[in-house]
Amino acid sequence: MSAPPESAALPATSTSVLQLPEFRAMLLAAVTSTLAGRAVALTVAYQLYQITKNPLTLGILGLVEAIPALSLALLGGVVADRNDRRRILLATITVEVVCAGCFALYAPHALVGGTLPILALIFTLGVARGFSDPALPAFQAQVVPRDLLLRASAWRSSAWQAAGIAGPAVGGVLYASVGPAGAYAFAFVLFVVSLGCVLYVKPKPRPAFTPGEPIWDSVKAGLAFVMQRQVLVGSMALDLFSVLFGGAVALLPIFASDILAVGPKGLGVLVAAPSIGALLVMLYATRHPPGKGAGRILLSVVAGFGVCMIVFGLSRNFYLSVAALIFAGVFDGISMVIRSATLQLKAPDHMRGRVNAVSGMFIGASNELGAFESGVAAKLLGTTRSVWLGGIVTLIVVGVTAALAPELRAMDLTDVAED
Repeated sequence: MSAPPESAALPATSTSVLQLPEFRAMLLAAVTSTLAGRAVALTVAYQLYQITKNPLTLGILGLVEAIPALSLALLGGVVADRNDRRRILLATITVEVVCAGCFALYAPHALVGGTLPILALIFTLGVARGFSDPALPAFQAQVVPRDLLLRASAWRSSAWQAAGIAGPAVGGVLYASVGPAGAYAFAFVLFVVSLGCVLYVKPKPRPAFTPGEPIWDSVKAGLAFVMQRQVLVGSMALDLFSVLFGGAVALLPIFASDILAVGPKGLGVLVAAPSIGALLVMLYATRHPPGKGAGRILLSVVAGFGVCMIVFGLSRNFYLSVAALIFAGVFDGISMVIRSATLQLKAPDHMRGRVNAVSGMFIGASNELGAFESGVAAKLLGTTRSVWLGGIVTLIVVGVTAALAPELRAMDLTDVAED
């Protein structure tokens, strides 16, 4: 893939990638769509609970979106590797615009109409995610030259993290001040801005693919490509098992209520702490991206994450617990930047959709199953024991991965030549 002409003479500084108008447009698209998506998620969850007063509804809500998104991920990867990725994004963002508008129109009638239309819209958003999640990072990699992909990844991760923090807060403020219809209308406007940003970016070449190849053969080729490369499967496995066994987010309400006794205000601090740590380190990574020795750094920060979970599980001091979560966020933020850059640098353009689809399934499985595993482990082992034992398991996973994946240990992201 040739670099955009405007970037040919750019020095590799922290702001080089921001000098590309198309990258700035895609960055704004990511920020606005993430803000809108998080605001919609909070508004839907709160509105559904106000209607039903049933906690089970919130669990069902997560499944209604996750099932189509994960089920269609591999197909979405194949579609992204055979078609114009810009058109895919335009189509999926249009679906988000329509759904946000429907949410806003239906919100005043939800008490009478019930929850089924809301769940149907959430399911529709899940279907759109199944196609947009593989296409978005693959298209973003076409917008910038390879020598700026690492810095672009750091900027995108930082923007995503910031929008992820601000989105629920904005949604909560809007819900309280103008009601759910107003919150949905705000999301509608943000999605329209995101759509306009993607429209601004010029079409890119379609990926090369074998005409007439059966879809299942394309899926298998994508899976085989990932499984045959230690740097890809190793980095995905690290993320999967560290979140699956080492994560404690689902248990934070128990810590705030019963262990640290800090109440709902303290819970808010605990929930925000990892995101604050991740955002700080991602902003730092925009100036100093972890390229040289990236494999060793990845293994080290995942191990650091496990140590933080051990400290958090053993701590009975609120401030020590907050510090442990902040550092866990720092380590996770570095890991996120490296993994994101690895997916874009270590996969050829015609495979990026399928590689990102597999990665998305790893991430989705770790998030969904991780919360379930945390609850089961806490029930069987006790809350605190399940957390510090999970940290120990994370350290074991790092050791096993380091032993079995020497190519991952030796990975260096400063070499931008296509593998």
